[in-house]
Amino acid sequence: MSKIDINEQVNVTAMGFKKNLVAYPRRMEYKGVTYDFVDSGLRCKIRHGGIIAEVITLSDGIANYFLRTSNSGNNWTLLGIAS
Repeated sequence: MSKIDINEQVNVTAMGFKKNLVAYPRRMEYKGVTYDFVDSGLRCKIRHGGIIAEVITLSDGIANYFLRTSNSGNNWTLLGIAS
């Protein structure tokens, strides 16, 4: 398995909701390519002082994508891709 570190902003163009109404990305655009995720992924909340971030690992069935979001959920950063 190889991993590419990226750390760039991406556009999340569709959101899904779990049974408990927790939102998660269903689709993102990165460098003109659209990626559709096949599940709600694995998530981890990180708190540092008053700042809360969430890291989500999602898959399109081919590779895993590591996304980070801030408290608001409006800004998404692609941290890396593992295939």
